Amino acid sequence: MTDVVDSDEILRRIQRARSWTHREEEAWKARSGELRADDPRSSHDAELRGHTYEAIRKVLDEIVTPGVHGSDG
Repeated sequence: MTDVVDSDEILRRIQRARSWTHREEEAWKARSGELRADDPRSSHDAELRGHTYEAIRKVLDEIVTPGVHGSDG
């Protein structure tokens, strides 16, 4: 059985998820930069992961503060 949560708790969970995705986005993009010279393929994979986390973060941003981020984010 699942617990019922109020809107404040949902917002807190979304904000935690947004913070986590932001940290992951930065980590993967940094990793991409570190690998660029020695392992271009892995660098590209890391860059794609960074962009994936960026897209998720932007969706969560829009949920928390609708309309503030514009179309370019």
